[in-house]
Amino acid sequence: MTEIRSFRRVFDLERRIYSIDRLRLNPGGVPVRGVLYFLALLAGGLLAAGVPFAGAPWRALPWYLRDLALPAAAAMVLSAVRLEGRTFHLAAQALVRYAIGPRRLTGVRRCAAVGARWHPREILLLPDGSDSRLRGLRYSGPGAVLVSIQHERRGRAVEHGSSATARPGLRSALTLRQPVGAGPLERGQVIALGPGARLRVRPTEPRSG
Repeated sequence: MTEIRSFRRVFDLERRIYSIDRLRLNPGGVPVRGVLYFLALLAGGLLAAGVPFAGAPWRALPWYLRDLALPAAAAMVLSAVRLEGRTFHLAAQALVRYAIGPRRLTGVRRCAAVGARWHPREILLLPDGSDSRLRGLRYSGPGAVLVSIQHERRGRAVEHGSSATARPGLRSALTLRQPVGAGPLERGQVIALGPGARLRVRPTEPRSG
């Protein structure tokens, strides 16, 4: 009585070569997987023989052992090997994936080992202008900036609704500075910046004395 572990073993028939032209092989046939194993081992042996120092013992063997007997015997053994019902290359692939894969997963993702430190990423904070002071920043146009705090301007830029434009080839620059004691504006002001225009905002200057 034969134990069948899965239906795959029943329906997954192994491809075999029984004859080459008029040359008939053994009655059981030669598995195609074994031929592929033989070619892979032969190619690996040729590559190993080309290594200057490590390939010297392999080159010392007779050609019929190096290129025929040893690869054929190894291919026969690998064709007959079954690890938990799987062929050699599938089992080897699974073992390699297990060896190089993570040992701990969180949410199906690799996680740090136990005892390792976790450092959060840098947090990017973009103020929306709802606070009562200006924050230092630099911005290059094109774009528009809404200012709702009393401020002083230095330089020139195209304001919203104005038909004035900067001269071609001239990069305009505007600096906003918040004086001491500045409060909110009754109505915010929109500053439009053309391509290449630069805006620099300076925060409140500290009180002297």
